[in-house]
Amino acid sequence: MSSGTAPDGTTGTAAAIAARGLGVKGPRGWVFRSVDISAPPGSLVAVAGPSGSGRTCLLLTLTGRMRPGAGSAEVAGLPLPRRMAAVRRVSALAHVPGVAELDASLTVAEHLREGALLQQRFGGSLRGLLRPRAGRAAAAARTDAALAAAGLDVEALPKGARTVVRDLGRLQALRLSLAVALLGGPRLLAVDDTDLKLSPAERQAAWALLRSLAARGDMTVLAVCSEAPEGAVVVRTDTSGTDAADTDPAGTEPDTPDADSTTKGGADALAEAGRP
Repeated sequence: MSSGTAPDGTTGTAAAIAARGLGVKGPRGWVFRSVDISAPPGSLVAVAGPSGSGRTCLLLTLTGRMRPGAGSAEVAGLPLPRRMAAVRRVSALAHVPGVAELDASLTVAEHLREGALLQQRFGGSLRGLLRPRAGRAAAAARTDAALAAAGLDVEALPKGARTVVRDLGRLQALRLSLAVALLGGPRLLAVDDTDLKLSPAERQAAWALLRSLAARGDMTVLAVCSEAPEGAVVVRTDTSGTDAADTDPAGTEPDTPDADSTTKGGADALAEAGRP
């Protein structure tokens, strides 16, 4: 998204992120707390820590999908939780299990088509709705631009656009999820499980891609990972001042390798997280 006016009336440039003492508390304890962030527009922000430390819940909080229980935060100058709906409109989620994930049974083309239709329905102009042919041309242009930005060469896939998601490699699936998220031209792009199950070479390629997206200057990238890459603004959720009584894993997050987004606290936010 280039500079201009966003749907909420703010300037459509990359979103700055600021937080002080931010925390989320679930029914049985703190999911995370005492998190401080200062990231200028166009930053690559790495939310690092082990699985179960509240990384995905922090991602959902900073994109307006989960209500904070402590501290303060601003995204693109929009205060949380007061402007949660506005923050949702300027942010997009990619690769978040249970919230924004690919359907293994659908093809690449079906995912892109669905993403374009949703963008046209909820984020498109009235002219595009009244002139379907013009709307289709605009959607095709957005899709091509999103695929190029995500580095996904559809023609190189086994069956081209008809390739089913289950047949994609891990890095290819990440690229597709990013492309779908980019269709809306977000000012904040939030990516979960960035480096999960990637080989060292794939991990380097993934971080190079996210760096290139942040370097464009029209979006800030917030990425959950186990190990932060060099040069990123690093935010850790496992050293946020919580104590054992507050972070009972049984009360906040299931003891599974990649279940951050299905935490006890996070589960309460899934309905909120799915809203456009």
